[in-house]
Amino acid sequence: MSETDAPDADDEPRTSERLVELAKRRGYFFQSSGAYGGVGGFYTFGPQGAALKGNVEDAWRERFAVREGHMEIDAPTIMPEPVFEASGHLDTFDDMLVECPECGESHRADHVVEDNTEYEDAEGLPIPEVEEVIAEYELVCPSCGAGLAGQDVEDFNLMFATNIGPGDAQPGYLRPETAQGIFVEFPRLKEYARNTLPFGVTQIGRAYRNEISPRRSIIRVRELTQAELELFVDPEGDGPDLTDVEDVPVTLYPAAEQNAADGRAYETTVGEAIAAGTIADPWIGYFLGVAAEWYESIGVDMDRLRFRQHLAGERSHYASDCWDAESEIDGNWIELTGFAHRGDYDLSKHDAHSDERFTIFTQYDEPKTVERAVVDPDMSYLGPEFGGDAGRVVEELEALAARDRSAFDGDGVTVEVDGERREIPVEKTGFAVEEQTEAGEHIVPHVIEPSFGVDRLVYTVLHHAYREDEVDGEPRTYLELDPEIAPTFVGVFPLQSDDALEEEAREIAATLRAEGLSVTYDDSGNIGRRYRRQDEVGTPFCVTVDYESLDDEAVTVRERDTTAQKRLPIADLPETLAALRSGEVSFDELAE
Repeated sequence: MSETDAPDADDEPRTSERLVELAKRRGYFFQSSGAYGGVGGFYTFGPQGAALKGNVEDAWRERFAVREGHMEIDAPTIMPEPVFEASGHLDTFDDMLVECPECGESHRADHVVEDNTEYEDAEGLPIPEVEEVIAEYELVCPSCGAGLAGQDVEDFNLMFATNIGPGDAQPGYLRPETAQGIFVEFPRLKEYARNTLPFGVTQIGRAYRNEISPRRSIIRVRELTQAELELFVDPEGDGPDLTDVEDVPVTLYPAAEQNAADGRAYETTVGEAIAAGTIADPWIGYFLGVAAEWYESIGVDMDRLRFRQHLAGERSHYASDCWDAESEIDGNWIELTGFAHRGDYDLSKHDAHSDERFTIFTQYDEPKTVERAVVDPDMSYLGPEFGGDAGRVVEELEALAARDRSAFDGDGVTVEVDGERREIPVEKTGFAVEEQTEAGEHIVPHVIEPSFGVDRLVYTVLHHAYREDEVDGEPRTYLELDPEIAPTFVGVFPLQSDDALEEEAREIAATLRAEGLSVTYDDSGNIGRRYRRQDEVGTPFCVTVDYESLDDEAVTVRERDTTAQKRLPIADLPETLAALRSGEVSFDELAE
Protein backbone atom coordinates (compact mmCIF):
# COMPACT_ATOMS: atom_id res chain seq x y z
CA MET A 1 0.00 0.00 0.00
CA SER A 2 1.65 3.26 -1.08
CA GLU A 3 1.68 6.66 0.59
CA THR A 4 -1.01 7.93 -1.76
CA ASP A 5 -3.53 5.13 -1.75
CA ALA A 6 -4.48 4.76 1.91
CA PRO A 7 -7.89 3.07 2.10
CA ASP A 8 -11.03 5.20 2.42
CA ALA A 9 -8.93 8.32 2.85
CA ASP A 10 -11.81 10.66 1.98
CA ASP A 11 -14.04 9.29 4.75
CA GLU A 12 -11.52 9.09 7.57
CA PRO A 13 -11.41 12.70 8.83
CA ARG A 14 -15.15 12.50 9.57
CA THR A 15 -14.62 9.21 11.37
CA SER A 16 -11.82 10.71 13.45
CA GLU A 17 -13.91 13.71 14.42
CA ARG A 18 -16.71 11.41 15.55
CA LEU A 19 -14.24 9.20 17.39
CA VAL A 20 -12.75 12.13 19.31
CA GLU A 21 -16.25 13.29 20.26
CA LEU A 22 -17.15 9.76 21.39
CA ALA A 23 -13.90 9.51 23.36
CA LYS A 24 -14.71 12.68 25.29
CA ARG A 25 -18.38 11.77 25.87
CA ARG A 26 -17.75 8.18 26.95
CA GLY A 27 -14.61 8.69 29.02
CA TYR A 28 -11.83 7.46 26.76
CA PHE A 29 -9.67 10.60 26.59
CA PHE A 30 -9.99 14.37 26.70
CA GLN A 31 -7.76 17.42 26.93
CA SER A 32 -6.35 17.95 30.41
CA SER A 33 -6.96 20.97 32.67
CA GLY A 34 -10.13 21.94 30.82
CA ALA A 35 -11.33 23.97 33.83
CA TYR A 36 -8.41 26.32 33.16
CA GLY A 37 -8.73 26.44 29.41
CA GLY A 38 -6.72 23.30 28.71
CA VAL A 39 -3.13 23.06 27.53
CA GLY A 40 -2.01 21.65 24.19
CA GLY A 41 -0.36 18.26 24.10
CA PHE A 42 -1.62 16.94 27.45
CA TYR A 43 -4.53 14.50 27.68
CA THR A 44 -6.30 12.70 30.48
CA PHE A 45 -7.40 9.12 29.91
CA GLY A 46 -10.85 8.71 31.44
CA PRO A 47 -12.22 5.53 33.05
CA GLN A 48 -12.69 3.70 29.75
CA GLY A 49 -9.44 4.99 28.24
CA ALA A 50 -7.34 4.18 31.28
CA ALA A 51 -8.72 0.64 31.32
CA LEU A 52 -8.13 0.17 27.58
CA LYS A 53 -4.61 1.60 27.86
CA GLY A 54 -3.90 -0.69 30.80
CA ASN A 55 -5.11 -3.71 28.84
CA VAL A 56 -2.89 -2.80 25.89
CA GLU A 57 0.09 -2.42 28.23
CA ASP A 58 -0.66 -5.76 29.91
CA ALA A 59 -0.90 -7.46 26.51
CA TRP A 60 2.42 -5.89 25.48
CA ARG A 61 4.09 -6.95 28.73
CA GLU A 62 2.85 -10.53 28.34
CA ARG A 63 4.15 -10.81 24.77
CA PHE A 64 7.40 -8.84 24.82
CA ALA A 65 8.56 -9.36 28.41
CA VAL A 66 7.02 -12.52 29.86
CA ARG A 67 6.93 -14.76 26.78
CA GLU A 68 10.33 -13.59 25.57
CA GLY A 69 11.86 -14.14 29.02
CA HIS A 70 13.03 -10.54 29.46
CA MET A 71 13.25 -8.58 32.70
CA GLU A 72 11.31 -5.37 33.38
CA ILE A 73 12.40 -2.26 35.27
CA ASP A 74 10.81 1.05 36.26
CA ALA A 75 13.31 3.93 36.12
CA PRO A 76 12.81 7.59 37.14
CA THR A 77 11.37 10.02 34.60
CA ILE A 78 13.84 12.77 35.61
CA MET A 79 17.53 12.21 34.98
CA PRO A 80 20.62 14.43 35.45
CA GLU A 81 22.08 16.45 32.58
CA PRO A 82 25.22 14.30 32.07
CA VAL A 83 23.01 11.37 30.98
CA PHE A 84 21.72 13.38 28.04
CA GLU A 85 25.11 14.86 27.25
CA ALA A 86 26.39 11.32 26.85
CA SER A 87 23.36 10.09 24.90
CA GLY A 88 23.52 12.98 22.43
CA HIS A 89 20.03 14.29 23.18
CA LEU A 90 21.28 17.74 24.21
CA ASP A 91 22.84 18.22 20.78
CA THR A 92 20.57 16.29 18.43
CA PHE A 93 17.05 15.90 19.89
CA ASP A 94 15.63 18.79 17.87
CA ASP A 95 12.73 19.69 15.61
CA MET A 96 12.66 22.52 13.07
CA LEU A 97 10.82 25.62 14.30
CA VAL A 98 9.52 28.57 12.27
CA GLU A 99 7.81 31.53 13.94
CA CYS A 100 5.10 33.61 12.30
CA PRO A 101 6.14 37.29 11.95
CA GLU A 102 2.54 38.46 12.44
CA CYS A 103 0.84 36.39 15.18
CA GLY A 104 3.99 35.01 16.80
CA GLU A 105 2.78 31.39 16.67
CA SER A 106 5.50 28.75 16.39
CA HIS A 107 5.11 25.85 13.99
CA ARG A 108 7.09 22.81 12.98
CA ALA A 109 8.59 23.90 9.70
CA ASP A 110 8.70 20.37 8.28
CA HIS A 111 4.96 19.93 9.02
CA VAL A 112 4.14 23.20 7.25
CA VAL A 113 6.06 21.93 4.22
CA GLU A 114 4.54 18.43 4.28
CA ASP A 115 0.98 19.73 4.70
CA ASN A 116 1.20 22.13 1.76
CA THR A 117 3.61 20.62 -0.78
CA GLU A 118 4.38 17.29 -2.39
CA TYR A 119 7.26 16.71 0.07
CA GLU A 120 6.40 13.71 2.23
CA ASP A 121 9.53 13.61 4.39
CA ALA A 122 10.57 17.19 5.03
CA GLU A 123 11.93 16.15 8.45
CA GLY A 124 14.90 14.63 6.64
CA LEU A 125 15.76 17.85 4.76
CA PRO A 126 18.51 20.23 5.96
CA ILE A 127 17.30 23.56 7.38
CA PRO A 128 18.51 25.72 4.44
CA GLU A 129 16.54 23.53 2.03
CA VAL A 130 13.40 23.79 4.19
CA GLU A 131 13.76 27.59 4.14
CA GLU A 132 14.06 27.48 0.35
CA VAL A 133 10.92 25.33 0.01
CA ILE A 134 8.94 27.71 2.24
CA ALA A 135 10.00 30.63 0.05
CA GLU A 136 9.49 28.79 -3.26
CA TYR A 137 5.92 27.73 -2.40
CA GLU A 138 5.14 30.99 -0.57
CA LEU A 139 3.91 29.01 2.43
CA VAL A 140 1.89 30.81 5.07
CA CYS A 141 1.22 30.58 8.80
CA PRO A 142 -1.43 27.90 9.51
CA SER A 143 -2.87 30.14 12.27
CA CYS A 144 -3.24 33.55 10.64
CA GLY A 145 -2.23 33.17 6.98
CA ALA A 146 0.78 35.51 7.12
CA GLY A 147 3.66 34.65 4.80
CA LEU A 148 6.56 32.65 6.23
CA ALA A 149 9.02 33.24 3.38
CA GLY A 150 12.24 34.76 4.67
CA GLN A 151 11.67 33.62 8.26
CA ASP A 152 14.54 31.77 9.90
CA VAL A 153 14.04 28.06 10.57
CA GLU A 154 15.80 27.04 13.76
CA ASP A 155 16.51 23.87 15.71
CA PHE A 156 14.41 23.59 18.87
CA ASN A 157 15.41 21.07 21.53
CA LEU A 158 12.39 19.05 22.63
CA MET A 159 13.47 18.14 26.16
CA PHE A 160 11.80 19.66 29.23
CA ALA A 161 14.48 21.13 31.53
CA THR A 162 14.20 21.15 35.32
CA ASN A 163 16.38 21.47 38.42
CA ILE A 164 17.15 18.70 40.89
CA GLY A 165 17.28 20.07 44.42
CA PRO A 166 17.31 23.63 45.86
CA GLY A 167 19.87 26.41 45.60
CA ASP A 168 22.59 25.69 43.09
CA ALA A 169 20.52 22.76 41.91
CA GLN A 170 21.79 20.10 39.57
CA PRO A 171 20.28 20.57 36.11
CA GLY A 172 18.15 17.71 34.87
CA TYR A 173 15.64 16.82 32.19
CA LEU A 174 12.43 14.89 31.90
CA ARG A 175 13.38 11.86 29.85
CA PRO A 176 12.40 12.03 26.16
CA GLU A 177 12.48 8.23 25.94
CA THR A 178 12.41 5.45 28.52
CA ALA A 179 15.46 3.83 26.92
CA GLN A 180 18.08 5.93 28.72
CA GLY A 181 16.76 4.67 32.06
CA ILE A 182 17.71 1.19 30.89
CA PHE A 183 21.06 2.09 29.35
CA VAL A 184 22.47 3.94 32.38
CA GLU A 185 21.69 0.95 34.60
CA PHE A 186 23.38 -1.55 32.27
CA PRO A 187 26.38 -2.22 34.60
CA ARG A 188 23.97 -3.53 37.25
CA LEU A 189 21.43 -5.11 34.91
CA LYS A 190 24.11 -7.25 33.23
CA GLU A 191 24.82 -8.80 36.64
CA TYR A 192 21.15 -9.77 36.98
CA ALA A 193 21.49 -11.40 33.54
CA ARG A 194 24.60 -13.28 34.76
CA ASN A 195 26.72 -11.47 32.14
CA THR A 196 25.19 -13.64 29.43
CA LEU A 197 24.12 -12.35 26.01
CA PRO A 198 21.59 -11.90 24.60
CA PHE A 199 19.35 -10.50 27.31
CA GLY A 200 16.49 -8.03 27.17
CA VAL A 201 15.19 -5.32 29.47
CA THR A 202 11.71 -3.84 29.08
CA GLN A 203 10.05 -0.76 30.51
CA ILE A 204 6.61 0.80 30.23
CA GLY A 205 6.49 4.41 31.35
CA ARG A 206 6.06 8.10 30.62
CA ALA A 207 8.28 10.17 28.35
CA TYR A 208 8.15 13.91 27.68
CA ARG A 209 8.71 15.90 24.50
CA ASN A 210 8.09 19.62 24.29
CA GLU A 211 6.44 19.39 20.88
CA ILE A 212 6.34 22.62 18.90
CA SER A 213 2.84 21.98 17.59
CA PRO A 214 1.05 19.04 19.25
CA ARG A 215 -1.99 18.04 17.23
CA ARG A 216 -4.50 15.37 16.29
CA SER A 217 -5.58 14.56 19.85
CA ILE A 218 -3.42 11.83 21.42
CA ILE A 219 -1.43 11.14 18.26
CA ARG A 220 1.12 13.91 18.91
CA VAL A 221 1.38 14.92 22.57
CA ARG A 222 3.89 16.36 25.01
CA GLU A 223 3.51 13.62 27.60
CA LEU A 224 3.30 10.09 26.28
CA THR A 225 3.62 6.49 27.34
CA GLN A 226 6.22 4.23 25.77
CA ALA A 227 6.67 0.49 25.94
CA GLU A 228 10.27 -0.24 25.06
CA LEU A 229 12.45 -3.32 24.83
CA GLU A 230 16.24 -3.02 24.75
CA LEU A 231 17.77 -6.31 23.63
CA PHE A 232 21.53 -6.53 24.24
CA VAL A 233 23.25 -8.85 21.76
CA ASP A 234 26.73 -9.99 20.87
CA PRO A 235 27.46 -8.48 17.42
CA GLU A 236 29.35 -11.66 16.52
CA GLY A 237 26.86 -14.00 18.16
CA ASP A 238 24.08 -16.13 16.80
CA GLY A 239 20.92 -14.46 15.59
CA PRO A 240 17.37 -15.34 16.67
CA ASP A 241 15.48 -18.53 15.96
CA LEU A 242 13.15 -17.45 13.15
CA THR A 243 11.05 -20.62 13.11
CA ASP A 244 8.00 -19.02 14.70
CA VAL A 245 8.01 -15.86 12.57
CA GLU A 246 9.47 -16.72 9.18
CA ASP A 247 6.04 -17.33 7.63
CA VAL A 248 4.37 -14.29 9.18
CA PRO A 249 3.02 -12.04 6.40
CA VAL A 250 4.17 -8.41 6.52
CA THR A 251 3.60 -5.39 4.29
CA LEU A 252 6.97 -3.69 3.73
CA TYR A 253 7.83 -0.28 2.32
CA PRO A 254 11.64 -0.36 2.10
CA ALA A 255 13.83 2.65 1.35
CA ALA A 256 14.52 1.46 -2.20
CA GLU A 257 10.78 1.52 -2.99
CA GLN A 258 10.36 4.95 -1.41
CA ASN A 259 13.17 6.33 -3.59
CA ALA A 260 11.82 4.75 -6.79
CA ALA A 261 9.51 6.75 -9.06
CA ASP A 262 6.94 3.94 -9.08
CA GLY A 263 7.82 2.52 -5.67
CA ARG A 264 5.15 0.96 -3.49
CA ALA A 265 4.66 -1.12 -0.40
CA TYR A 266 4.26 -4.86 -1.00
CA GLU A 267 3.37 -7.98 0.94
CA THR A 268 5.92 -10.66 1.70
CA THR A 269 6.91 -12.82 4.67
CA VAL A 270 9.54 -12.19 7.31
CA GLY A 271 11.61 -15.13 6.11
CA GLU A 272 11.50 -14.03 2.47
CA ALA A 273 12.44 -10.45 3.37
CA ILE A 274 15.47 -11.57 5.40
CA ALA A 275 16.59 -13.99 2.70
CA ALA A 276 16.34 -11.23 0.08
CA GLY A 277 18.31 -8.81 2.24
CA THR A 278 15.41 -6.35 2.39
CA ILE A 279 15.56 -6.69 6.17
CA ALA A 280 19.28 -6.71 6.80
CA ASP A 281 19.32 -7.76 10.44
CA PRO A 282 17.57 -10.99 11.51
CA TRP A 283 16.81 -9.54 14.94
CA ILE A 284 14.86 -6.67 13.35
CA GLY A 285 13.04 -9.22 11.18
CA TYR A 286 12.22 -11.33 14.22
CA PHE A 287 10.58 -8.46 16.06
CA LEU A 288 8.68 -7.32 12.97
CA GLY A 289 7.14 -10.79 12.85
CA VAL A 290 6.35 -10.88 16.57
CA ALA A 291 4.86 -7.40 16.44
CA ALA A 292 2.73 -8.12 13.36
CA GLU A 293 1.01 -11.01 15.10
CA TRP A 294 0.64 -8.96 18.28
CA TYR A 295 -0.90 -5.98 16.50
CA GLU A 296 -3.53 -8.24 14.99
CA SER A 297 -4.27 -9.81 18.38
CA ILE A 298 -5.16 -6.44 19.93
CA GLY A 299 -7.39 -5.35 17.06
CA VAL A 300 -5.20 -3.40 14.62
CA ASP A 301 -6.55 -3.74 11.07
CA MET A 302 -3.65 -5.40 9.27
CA ASP A 303 -4.88 -4.12 5.90
CA ARG A 304 -4.11 -0.67 7.31
CA LEU A 305 -0.65 -1.40 8.71
CA ARG A 306 2.76 -1.45 7.05
CA PHE A 307 6.43 -1.48 8.02
CA ARG A 308 8.32 1.44 6.46
CA GLN A 309 12.11 1.63 6.47
CA HIS A 310 13.67 4.94 7.47
CA LEU A 311 15.46 6.82 4.73
CA ALA A 312 19.09 7.71 5.46
CA GLY A 313 18.29 11.35 6.22
CA GLU A 314 15.57 10.66 8.79
CA ARG A 315 17.27 8.03 10.96
CA SER A 316 18.00 9.01 14.53
CA HIS A 317 21.60 9.77 15.41
CA TYR A 318 21.99 6.40 17.13
CA ALA A 319 20.41 4.10 14.52
CA SER A 320 22.20 2.17 11.79
CA ASP A 321 18.84 0.91 10.51
CA CYS A 322 15.25 1.49 11.53
CA TRP A 323 11.80 0.36 10.44
CA ASP A 324 8.56 1.97 11.57
CA ALA A 325 5.28 0.16 12.00
CA GLU A 326 2.75 2.62 10.60
CA SER A 327 -1.03 2.53 10.76
CA GLU A 328 -3.41 4.33 8.44
CA ILE A 329 -5.39 7.03 10.23
CA ASP A 330 -7.31 9.90 8.64
CA GLY A 331 -5.94 8.86 5.26
CA ASN A 332 -2.37 9.32 6.54
CA TRP A 333 0.23 7.00 7.96
CA ILE A 334 1.30 7.45 11.60
CA GLU A 335 4.19 5.77 13.38
CA LEU A 336 3.22 3.23 16.04
CA THR A 337 6.58 1.59 16.71
CA GLY A 338 10.19 2.09 15.78
CA PHE A 339 12.36 -1.02 15.34
CA ALA A 340 15.92 0.32 15.52
CA HIS A 341 19.36 -1.24 15.38
CA ARG A 342 21.14 1.12 17.77
CA GLY A 343 24.50 -0.66 17.43
CA ASP A 344 26.91 0.04 20.31
CA TYR A 345 26.19 3.78 20.25
CA ASP A 346 24.44 4.11 23.61
CA LEU A 347 26.64 1.84 25.71
CA SER A 348 29.84 3.21 24.18
CA LYS A 349 28.76 6.78 24.94
CA HIS A 350 27.92 6.00 28.56
CA ASP A 351 31.13 3.96 28.89
CA ALA A 352 33.14 6.99 27.74
CA HIS A 353 31.30 9.58 29.82
CA SER A 354 30.85 7.70 33.12
CA ASP A 355 33.06 5.89 35.60
CA GLU A 356 31.43 2.51 34.95
CA ARG A 357 32.24 -0.17 32.39
CA PHE A 358 29.46 -0.75 29.89
CA THR A 359 30.95 -3.96 28.54
CA ILE A 360 30.45 -7.67 29.02
CA PHE A 361 33.24 -10.22 29.26
CA THR A 362 32.64 -13.00 26.74
CA GLN A 363 34.63 -16.18 27.17
CA TYR A 364 36.25 -17.92 24.21
CA ASP A 365 35.57 -21.58 23.58
CA GLU A 366 39.31 -22.09 24.01
CA PRO A 367 42.00 -19.69 25.26
CA LYS A 368 43.75 -17.70 22.50
CA THR A 369 47.31 -16.45 22.24
CA VAL A 370 47.28 -12.97 20.76
CA GLU A 371 49.71 -10.13 20.23
CA ARG A 372 48.93 -6.97 22.22
CA ALA A 373 50.62 -3.60 21.94
CA VAL A 374 51.25 -2.27 25.46
CA VAL A 375 52.94 0.71 27.06
CA ASP A 376 54.72 0.97 30.40
CA PRO A 377 55.62 4.66 30.57
CA ASP A 378 58.57 6.00 32.55
CA MET A 379 56.73 8.08 35.14
CA SER A 380 59.98 9.59 36.42
CA TYR A 381 60.04 11.33 33.03
CA LEU A 382 56.31 11.92 32.42
CA GLY A 383 55.63 13.30 35.91
CA PRO A 384 58.07 16.23 35.85
CA GLU A 385 57.45 16.81 32.14
CA PHE A 386 53.64 16.97 32.15
CA GLY A 387 52.69 17.51 35.80
CA GLY A 388 48.98 17.02 36.45
CA ASP A 389 48.40 15.91 32.84
CA ALA A 390 50.72 12.91 33.16
CA GLY A 391 47.86 10.51 33.89
CA ARG A 392 45.93 11.71 30.84
CA VAL A 393 49.05 11.31 28.70
CA VAL A 394 49.35 7.69 29.85
CA GLU A 395 45.68 7.04 28.96
CA GLU A 396 46.17 8.50 25.50
CA LEU A 397 49.33 6.44 24.96
CA GLU A 398 47.48 3.26 25.92
CA ALA A 399 44.63 4.07 23.56
CA LEU A 400 47.01 4.92 20.74
CA ALA A 401 48.98 1.68 21.19
CA ALA A 402 45.78 -0.36 20.96
CA ARG A 403 44.57 1.62 17.96
CA ASP A 404 47.73 2.22 15.87
CA ARG A 405 50.96 0.54 16.92
CA SER A 406 52.76 2.00 13.88
CA ALA A 407 52.62 5.40 15.61
CA PHE A 408 55.47 4.16 17.81
CA ASP A 409 57.77 3.30 14.89
CA GLY A 410 59.77 6.56 15.04
CA ASP A 411 61.80 8.24 17.75
CA GLY A 412 58.84 10.16 19.16
CA VAL A 413 55.11 9.78 19.46
CA THR A 414 52.47 12.50 19.76
CA VAL A 415 49.19 12.42 21.68
CA GLU A 416 46.59 15.13 22.23
CA VAL A 417 45.34 16.13 25.70
CA ASP A 418 42.64 18.81 25.98
CA GLY A 419 43.40 20.03 22.48
CA GLU A 420 47.13 20.35 23.12
CA ARG A 421 49.65 18.11 21.35
CA ARG A 422 52.17 16.39 23.62
CA GLU A 423 55.29 14.68 22.22
CA ILE A 424 56.98 11.86 24.13
CA PRO A 425 60.19 9.99 23.20
CA VAL A 426 59.21 6.43 22.28
CA GLU A 427 61.91 5.09 24.62
CA LYS A 428 60.07 6.75 27.54
CA THR A 429 56.74 5.11 26.66
CA GLY A 430 57.81 1.55 27.36
CA PHE A 431 56.09 0.50 24.15
CA ALA A 432 56.23 -3.23 23.38
CA VAL A 433 54.30 -5.91 21.53
CA GLU A 434 53.69 -8.89 23.75
CA GLU A 435 52.14 -12.30 23.33
CA GLN A 436 49.26 -12.80 25.78
CA THR A 437 47.00 -15.74 26.44
CA GLU A 438 43.42 -14.61 26.84
CA ALA A 439 40.36 -16.54 27.97
CA GLY A 440 37.95 -14.01 26.48
CA GLU A 441 37.40 -10.36 25.76
CA HIS A 442 35.33 -7.40 26.87
CA ILE A 443 32.82 -6.35 24.23
CA VAL A 444 30.29 -3.55 24.01
CA PRO A 445 26.97 -5.22 23.21
CA HIS A 446 24.82 -3.98 20.37
CA VAL A 447 21.22 -2.96 21.02
CA ILE A 448 18.07 -3.94 19.15
CA GLU A 449 15.17 -1.72 20.17
CA PRO A 450 11.45 -2.09 19.49
CA SER A 451 9.91 1.12 20.89
CA PHE A 452 6.10 1.29 21.01
CA GLY A 453 4.01 4.44 21.43
CA VAL A 454 1.17 3.27 23.69
CA ASP A 455 -1.04 6.33 23.19
CA ARG A 456 -0.94 5.95 19.42
CA LEU A 457 -1.65 2.26 19.76
CA VAL A 458 -4.74 3.05 21.82
CA TYR A 459 -5.89 5.59 19.23
CA THR A 460 -5.30 3.16 16.38
CA VAL A 461 -7.19 0.35 18.12
CA LEU A 462 -10.15 2.69 18.70
CA HIS A 463 -10.05 4.12 15.17
CA HIS A 464 -9.84 0.70 13.53
CA ALA A 465 -12.66 -0.56 15.77
CA TYR A 466 -15.07 2.33 15.05
CA ARG A 467 -18.26 1.15 13.35
CA GLU A 468 -21.60 2.64 12.30
CA ASP A 469 -24.66 0.62 11.29
CA GLU A 470 -28.42 0.37 11.84
CA VAL A 471 -30.30 -1.74 14.36
CA ASP A 472 -34.07 -1.97 14.12
CA GLY A 473 -34.07 0.95 11.71
CA GLU A 474 -32.07 3.23 14.03
CA PRO A 475 -28.45 4.34 13.56
CA ARG A 476 -25.94 2.77 15.92
CA THR A 477 -22.32 3.53 16.74
CA TYR A 478 -20.17 0.82 18.29
CA LEU A 479 -16.54 -0.10 18.89
CA GLU A 480 -15.64 -3.58 17.70
CA LEU A 481 -12.94 -4.04 20.34
CA ASP A 482 -11.32 -7.40 20.96
CA PRO A 483 -12.83 -8.95 24.13
CA GLU A 484 -9.43 -9.25 25.82
CA ILE A 485 -8.66 -5.57 25.19
CA ALA A 486 -12.09 -3.97 25.75
CA PRO A 487 -12.11 -1.83 28.92
CA THR A 488 -15.41 -3.33 30.06
CA PHE A 489 -16.11 -6.95 29.18
CA VAL A 490 -19.73 -7.38 30.22
CA GLY A 491 -22.64 -5.16 31.18
CA VAL A 492 -25.23 -6.51 33.60
CA PHE A 493 -28.77 -5.05 33.59
CA PRO A 494 -32.10 -5.64 35.25
CA LEU A 495 -34.77 -5.53 32.52
CA GLN A 496 -36.83 -3.02 34.48
CA SER A 497 -36.68 -1.02 37.69
CA ASP A 498 -37.73 -3.74 40.13
CA ASP A 499 -36.21 -4.59 43.50
CA ALA A 500 -36.08 -8.34 42.83
CA LEU A 501 -34.54 -7.94 39.35
CA GLU A 502 -32.02 -5.37 40.60
CA GLU A 503 -30.96 -7.57 43.49
CA GLU A 504 -30.41 -10.56 41.18
CA ALA A 505 -28.52 -8.42 38.64
CA ARG A 506 -26.23 -6.97 41.32
CA GLU A 507 -25.46 -10.46 42.65
CA ILE A 508 -24.55 -11.64 39.14
CA ALA A 509 -22.33 -8.58 38.63
CA ALA A 510 -20.55 -9.26 41.94
CA THR A 511 -20.02 -12.92 41.04
CA LEU A 512 -18.53 -12.06 37.66
CA ARG A 513 -16.22 -9.45 39.19
CA ALA A 514 -15.03 -12.04 41.69
CA GLU A 515 -14.06 -14.22 38.71
CA GLY A 516 -11.81 -11.44 37.42
CA LEU A 517 -14.09 -10.06 34.69
CA SER A 518 -14.52 -6.33 34.12
CA VAL A 519 -18.20 -5.62 34.75
CA THR A 520 -20.46 -2.58 34.64
CA TYR A 521 -23.90 -2.49 36.23
CA ASP A 522 -26.53 -0.20 34.66
CA ASP A 523 -30.19 0.25 35.56
CA SER A 524 -30.70 3.73 34.08
CA GLY A 525 -33.13 4.21 31.18
CA ASN A 526 -34.78 1.64 28.96
CA ILE A 527 -32.96 -1.53 27.94
CA GLY A 528 -32.36 -0.30 24.38
CA ARG A 529 -30.55 2.81 25.60
CA ARG A 530 -28.41 0.73 27.91
CA TYR A 531 -27.43 -1.57 25.04
CA ARG A 532 -26.49 1.46 22.91
CA ARG A 533 -24.33 2.91 25.68
CA GLN A 534 -22.40 -0.33 26.04
CA ASP A 535 -22.07 -0.74 22.27
CA GLU A 536 -20.58 2.73 22.02
CA VAL A 537 -17.88 2.03 24.61
CA GLY A 538 -17.14 -1.36 23.03
CA THR A 539 -18.47 -3.73 25.71
CA PRO A 540 -18.55 -7.15 23.97
CA PHE A 541 -21.43 -8.74 25.93
CA CYS A 542 -24.45 -7.73 27.96
CA VAL A 543 -26.39 -9.84 30.44
CA THR A 544 -30.06 -8.99 31.09
CA VAL A 545 -32.03 -10.26 34.08
CA ASP A 546 -35.77 -10.49 33.42
CA TYR A 547 -38.75 -11.85 35.33
CA GLU A 548 -38.23 -15.34 33.88
CA SER A 549 -34.75 -15.31 35.43
CA LEU A 550 -36.30 -15.44 38.87
CA ASP A 551 -37.96 -18.74 37.95
CA ASP A 552 -35.65 -20.53 35.49
CA GLU A 553 -32.33 -19.13 36.84
CA ALA A 554 -31.26 -18.15 33.31
CA VAL A 555 -30.42 -14.81 31.70
CA THR A 556 -30.21 -13.35 28.21
CA VAL A 557 -26.68 -12.79 26.90
CA ARG A 558 -26.37 -10.33 24.00
CA GLU A 559 -23.36 -10.11 21.69
CA ARG A 560 -22.28 -6.60 20.67
CA ASP A 561 -21.34 -6.92 16.99
CA THR A 562 -24.35 -8.85 15.70
CA THR A 563 -26.77 -8.02 18.58
CA ALA A 564 -27.59 -11.75 18.64
CA GLN A 565 -28.97 -13.10 21.93
CA LYS A 566 -28.74 -16.42 23.74
CA ARG A 567 -30.40 -17.71 26.90
CA LEU A 568 -27.85 -19.15 29.37
CA PRO A 569 -28.04 -20.58 32.91
CA ILE A 570 -26.81 -18.16 35.56
CA ALA A 571 -24.64 -20.89 37.08
CA ASP A 572 -22.72 -21.25 33.79
CA LEU A 573 -22.10 -17.54 33.24
CA PRO A 574 -18.60 -17.17 34.77
CA GLU A 575 -17.14 -20.13 32.90
CA THR A 576 -18.92 -19.33 29.63
CA LEU A 577 -17.99 -15.65 29.61
CA ALA A 578 -14.37 -16.45 30.48
CA ALA A 579 -14.26 -18.83 27.50
CA LEU A 580 -15.72 -16.13 25.25
CA ARG A 581 -13.14 -13.63 26.48
CA SER A 582 -10.19 -15.94 25.85
CA GLY A 583 -11.48 -17.01 22.45
CA GLU A 584 -11.86 -20.65 23.44
CA VAL A 585 -15.41 -20.51 22.13
CA SER A 586 -17.20 -18.07 19.83
CA PHE A 587 -20.69 -16.71 20.37
CA ASP A 588 -21.86 -18.53 17.23
CA GLU A 589 -20.59 -21.81 18.64
CA LEU A 590 -22.28 -21.01 21.91
CA ALA A 591 -25.58 -20.42 20.16
CA GLU A 592 -25.29 -23.77 18.41
